[in-house]
Amino acid sequence: MDAVLSLHGRVAYALVLYYVAVGIWGLFLGIRGSGPSPGFRGAIAVAVIASLAQGGLGLLVMLFLRPLADALHALYGVAIVLAMPFAVSLVRDRAPRGQSVALGFAALFTAGLAIRGIITA
Repeated sequence: MDAVLSLHGRVAYALVLYYVAVGIWGLFLGIRGSGPSPGFRGAIAVAVIASLAQGGLGLLVMLFLRPLADALHALYGVAIVLAMPFAVSLVRDRAPRGQSVALGFAALFTAGLAIRGIITA
C-alpha cells in the first residue's frame, strides 16, 4: 500500500504540471484568436480522467493505509475533479476565443487547487 501512497503523491505533481500546460495552451489559443481545438478539448478530457484516477488513489490510501490528516485535502480533491467540467459547461455559449481564454484560466485555477491539495496533505 505504500506504493499507492507514493503514486498518489507523484500523480499530484504530474497533475499540477499538466494543468499548467493545458492552461498555457488555452491562453495561447485565445491570444491567437482561436477557439478550443479538438486536441485542446481532448487534453481537458485527459486532465479530468487523470483527476478522477488521482481521487481513486486517494480513496484507496484513505481506506487501507491511513485516515485523512486534514479534511480540507479531500475538499481540494473533489474541487479538482469538478472544476474543469464545470468550466466547460459555463463557457459553451461564449465566443470561441473567449472559450479558449476561460478554459485556460480554469486549468490554471485547477493547477492552483492541486497545489493547495499537495500543501494540505
